[in-house]
Amino acid sequence: MKQVILTLNAGSSSLKFALFPPEGDIPLATGLVDRIGADGEMRLKDGNGGALPLPKGGDYTSHTRSLATALVALEMSFPGLSVAAVGHRVVHGGPDFAAPVRVDETVLSALDRLSPFAPLHQPHNLAGIRAAIETFPHALQVACFDTAFHRGHSFENDAFALPRAYFDKGIRRYGFHGLSYDYVSGHLAMIDPDLAQGRVIIAHLGNGASMCALNGGRSVTSTMGFSALDGLAMGTRCGQIDPGALLYLMQQEGMDGDAISDLLYKRSGLLGLSGLSHDMRELEAADTPEARQAVGYFIARIRRELGGLTAVLGGLDALIFTAGIGENSAPVRAAVCKGMDWLGLSIDETRNEQNAPLLSKDGAKVRVMVLPTNEELVIARGARRLVADSERPAA
Repeated sequence: MKQVILTLNAGSSSLKFALFPPEGDIPLATGLVDRIGADGEMRLKDGNGGALPLPKGGDYTSHTRSLATALVALEMSFPGLSVAAVGHRVVHGGPDFAAPVRVDETVLSALDRLSPFAPLHQPHNLAGIRAAIETFPHALQVACFDTAFHRGHSFENDAFALPRAYFDKGIRRYGFHGLSYDYVSGHLAMIDPDLAQGRVIIAHLGNGASMCALNGGRSVTSTMGFSALDGLAMGTRCGQIDPGALLYLMQQEGMDGDAISDLLYKRSGLLGLSGLSHDMRELEAADTPEARQAVGYFIARIRRELGGLTAVLGGLDALIFTAGIGENSAPVRAAVCKGMDWLGLSIDETRNEQNAPLLSKDGAKVRVMVLPTNEELVIARGARRLVADSERPAA
């Protein structure tokens, strides 16, 4: 078969992958390993949405083993894979990486040094790169960054009120989920160019969750900051927290950095608040006060950030929901928009229940939409560009 582009997107509890042809946006295959761990499972589909066979006894207990199983599955349906490039989602690019880059040992070392900034994601991202180098040694390895979309923020939207030297050392706000925001904003520009040039807030709501304010299609500010912990509550991550609470945990509870990291990244958020699950689907189906409170907190933080981001933009023309919860949870969307008529948000109940692309009522001041994200396509496009550059004759 012709040389293809493989994309790998390792999230905190999932692994998405896709196989793209040399040209075109329709993938040959898409796959997802969901709920990595003891309950992990994989789905694999062809470009038409038909199910493809899975290897028997697949191991989904870790990101590394899930990747190995995924590659076996792709080889079953596409024997003799000829991979021109592997595009990788890398969560943290720091202040310097603002576009897709070819991965070599120098780049890999630089990205490894950023692992403390994103300990829940970066090690998985880099493990995927190393596994792909070993599996496809002749393929171009391309890193595409979640932070890149947010480069160019103003100082006041990037800085913390710490001594200036810390900003110069890289302790600043980076923002994340940039691949998702890149796709959604680009898709909006295709279907409604005028709206895309306005004041838009995109709510990327999934196991990881954040919101981004855009003006003219460019990121102005984001709810996430130095790490992927800030802002909204998430599946297992705390979201915004008073730094004084962390000092208390250190000084009074005797917790060290590793213990606090484990608490904030793995035992907080929806899981910590509910004591039941990090999965919104399970919480919405549960009938416990704790589950209801966890969902209520998640929604309250979205509403609070929505108001703040609107203030930064000086108004709002569109609110877009995307990612797993944003695309599929009608109750969350309804609760976010409830009582927001003063802001111009008014959604149609039937449209919302149907997960329609347009949720807002006819004539509403603010357009409310559901646009599925496609981070894999953004990664594939980035990898293609670098493949084309590598094949272009030197001047």
